[in-house]
Amino acid sequence: MDFWFTLILIVDVIVALCIIGLVLLQHGKGADVGAAFGSGASGSLFGASGSANFLSRTTAILAVVFFLTTFVLAYLASNKPRVGGGVMDAVKEQPQPTQQAPASQTTPDAAKASDAAKSKANEVPK
Repeated sequence: MDFWFTLILIVDVIVALCIIGLVLLQHGKGADVGAAFGSGASGSLFGASGSANFLSRTTAILAVVFFLTTFVLAYLASNKPRVGGGVMDAVKEQPQPTQQAPASQTTPDAAKASDAAKSKANEVPK
């Protein structure tokens, strides 16, 4: 899975760089005025309008490839199984402190002593 992710990521970056280069090679719409005054576009390899056609088609094809590889990368990244856990998975749980038994389960003598202590604590001195 990691091999395919890396391979598609490399293809995605290369296609992105090619798109940048092709866009920079293309003439803007204002370049037509310069061609009318003899800028030499008609003497190029593809003819007067052939280079614009070729470059724009190649750019469109590379844009489709770029979008497809980006969608595949997004799919692979979102459906990747989690290898490790979160930060808190490494923390061990602390044992809970044991609770004391309620007074009713203690011996009768201890219960009487605790009741007497409670009643003395609740008395208000006169």
